[in-house]
Amino acid sequence: MKKILLLMTAALMTTMNIWAQDEAKPVYYTTEELPNLIKCLPPPPAFDSPEFANDMMRYAWGKQQRIDQERAEIAKGDAIWDPIDALFHQFAVPFGLEVTPEGTPEIYKLLTTAIYTTDQMRVAPKAFYHRQRPFERFEDAMLTGEEDDLRGEGSYPSGHTMRGQMCALLMSQIAPQQTDTLFYRAYIYGQSRVIAGAHWQSDVDASRVGASIGFCALQGSEAFREQMKKAQAEYAEKVSQGTGVRKAVIVEHPASARAYGVDGVSANEATRGVLISNGQKFVKK
Repeated sequence: MKKILLLMTAALMTTMNIWAQDEAKPVYYTTEELPNLIKCLPPPPAFDSPEFANDMMRYAWGKQQRIDQERAEIAKGDAIWDPIDALFHQFAVPFGLEVTPEGTPEIYKLLTTAIYTTDQMRVAPKAFYHRQRPFERFEDAMLTGEEDDLRGEGSYPSGHTMRGQMCALLMSQIAPQQTDTLFYRAYIYGQSRVIAGAHWQSDVDASRVGASIGFCALQGSEAFREQMKKAQAEYAEKVSQGTGVRKAVIVEHPASARAYGVDGVSANEATRGVLISNGQKFVKK
């Protein structure tokens, strides 16, 4: 039986590899040349494990965050998969520059090719583990209305989170001075998938590691390294000219300046008791 399952898995992975490579998208490596995340990452938590108990609690946390309309809108924006330009737009402020095919062709080429390359890495583990998504397990509605697109597709790892983390990694290599703002935005981007109900927290956490693995693999490509030099030069030129540059500021979580109860519910003027704001606890009498 085990042998049959392994053969079925191998056949499925081969089909997925063919599908990924048939996509008319530029890549630095084929699927076979990239690290295999099934070998690199641990399996998702078992249903009877403490880690899955945490996933359940984080799912409840995510649903509470939807009460905040501003945070809910960010999660909806973060859910857009195509066109990939939507991802770059979400990172424009922390990057300090709007990335477009016309305005920043070298940066755009680097980001799209690198992300399309590492996108391939998510396919095999999704098929191998075929983990049920949170909204499916609870027969619940998603914040972002993606149910029909995602139902039946494995949740481990999170493709969106890998993209967001990869975007931060690449942009940080282009503009190291923006590293703190970029990774803060990437963190929010990944958490949006928990808030949406698309992924478990453990999916998101593993995907951040998966993106780092893919990023390291990219460094071995001469074509990637050459394009990175062009992207860095273009960024420096745009910033010096002030062309298309946005004010590079910390992208604050919309709730960061607000107070919340220990249950995660937004506090108002009438709320009393132990509250949390900017990671600090205080008592409001």
